[in-house]
Amino acid sequence: MTEAIETGFRAGPQLSNGDPTTFGNLKPAPQVIDAIRKVVKEGSKNGYGPSNGFPEARQAVAEYVAHQGPVSANDVILCSGCSCALDLCISVLAGPGQNILIPKPGFSIYKTLAEGFGVECRYYDLIPERNWEVDLDQLESLIDANTATIVVTNPSNPCGSVFSREHLEAILDIAERHFVPIIADEIYEHFVFPGQEFHSVSSLSRKVPVLSCGGLTKRFLVPGWRMGWIVIHDRDNVLQGVRKGLANLSSRILGANTLVQGALPEILRNTPQSFYDDLVATLHSTPPPLTAPIPFQRHAELAFKSVKHIRGLRPVMPGGAMYMMIGIDIGRFPEYETDLEFVQALVAEQSVFCLPGACFEYPNYMRIVLTVPEDMMAEACRRLAEFCEKHYKVDQGELEERQNGLLAEMDQMD
Repeated sequence: MTEAIETGFRAGPQLSNGDPTTFGNLKPAPQVIDAIRKVVKEGSKNGYGPSNGFPEARQAVAEYVAHQGPVSANDVILCSGCSCALDLCISVLAGPGQNILIPKPGFSIYKTLAEGFGVECRYYDLIPERNWEVDLDQLESLIDANTATIVVTNPSNPCGSVFSREHLEAILDIAERHFVPIIADEIYEHFVFPGQEFHSVSSLSRKVPVLSCGGLTKRFLVPGWRMGWIVIHDRDNVLQGVRKGLANLSSRILGANTLVQGALPEILRNTPQSFYDDLVATLHSTPPPLTAPIPFQRHAELAFKSVKHIRGLRPVMPGGAMYMMIGIDIGRFPEYETDLEFVQALVAEQSVFCLPGACFEYPNYMRIVLTVPEDMMAEACRRLAEFCEKHYKVDQGELEERQNGLLAEMDQMD
């Protein structure tokens, strides 16, 4: 990055950082802090634990994810964050010469992890005009004898999309026909806006084995605590080798953070539903109860309503998670050949930093986060509008259409 871009990143609205704690406006529930404080004070969890996690912590997760289907502590492996969970799942299911199917646009870590194991990544398309649903025919066309797994991200980073029950069942039907297991990245589970409903992949599966990856990171607003988990859903007991492999692989890091494991039962059982509801309201637009511990800020709707009026940009309203994708009509900005150049210029001129679509294998788009304070979001949208107005170029057809419209108005006045 140039010096100007680096300076802009530090000084201006940062709509790129997926850490929800960056700006200090979103804080964990008091029950979460109390639970970890209690464990630290007791001093009983300062040593190593079992590599797959303490039994009582795994049991707490099993109870917390009961909506996913019937599981026990033996079906849970604790990891150092959800990224670690994804790492273990990909490494246990796929190897050199095999391929995995991942979404486009999608979280870049899937590719990073897979290619590190010599595994080919094949991208299935998400369709923005259909709220980022999967192109099912194209997905199925990618499967062959070497396909090890399909990664399903729901709700989505970077799209903020939430799949319907029917759409998830259609994905499962494809997986079942081809005997392909699913890795479900559900770190944003339950993180859905009004009018949407979250369905875990495993809860809808009849036969397809599912490795569900989750954690405390986003919903509990403690990404630095690095607590994630894998939940094994294996109704027909076809993953016995996978279970053993995951247990062996978990020893590579000698287990997840033991202090957080010690606090996990109280965190999962005592955090009130009102905390989750208020957080979703903050990121969407629904006013929370008067007792809400987090100030109401209408982030998603503010961003969408502001950006949709900016010429040359096409926001896609998210259904959940913490992100929004914005299409860039790059042909209307002839100074820039790519979304990366567009974003670099935006940082240099306006000190607004968004992630280019290139980060997600999806050109001519950019991603913004919705976790910034409302005043920062409003300012970022104002600067974005100013930047686009300066660089947007009207083509001849649009110019003639405007002229004809003005002439028609003048005729009516006469």
